Amino acid sequence: MEQSNSDVKLGRFLILVLRHDPHAAGITLDEHGWADVNELLAGVNRTGRKIDRVTLERIVRENNKQRYSFNGDGTKIRANQGHSLQVDVELKAAQPPKYLYHGTASRFLPAIQAEGIRKMSRQHVHLSGDFETAMAVGKRHGIPVVITIDAGAMARDGVAFYRSENGVWLCGHVEPKYFVS
Repeated sequence: MEQSNSDVKLGRFLILVLRHDPHAAGITLDEHGWADVNELLAGVNRTGRKIDRVTLERIVRENNKQRYSFNGDGTKIRANQGHSLQVDVELKAAQPPKYLYHGTASRFLPAIQAEGIRKMSRQHVHLSGDFETAMAVGKRHGIPVVITIDAGAMARDGVAFYRSENGVWLCGHVEPKYFVS
């Protein structure tokens, strides 16, 4: 389902608040990245944006990247991954498939080929389980390039992998030796 323009704008603000800057809405996150839903709604409304529980639930449900999760009783919400803040989103270690994919822009390729894929300001490197998703990620940053990664070899070499609630594969760093030509 296609999100309305106002929902997309609210969603972008929510991701800013829940991943990077909770103070933008005047709220705090706990050590696991959870925000109290009522505090979040009040905080977002204090910024001049209009949101209620129904709108928030629609944004969470219809987000094509499944970026958010509610806790079991729906009183808390958090971003599934991508935080620049130090939070523990309680990721569970997972065995990756043989290959994973990283979408990026062609202008970043020389640095990636030299240094590997680094997490930059985030807590983890984000990898996709399929080529098409990685291509869509790359397109957001410019002329897309998809790097195929031998995740099976990385796991055998002791690299820890995690899979977020929305299916994004996460790890600390991908060395160039694991790139598949």
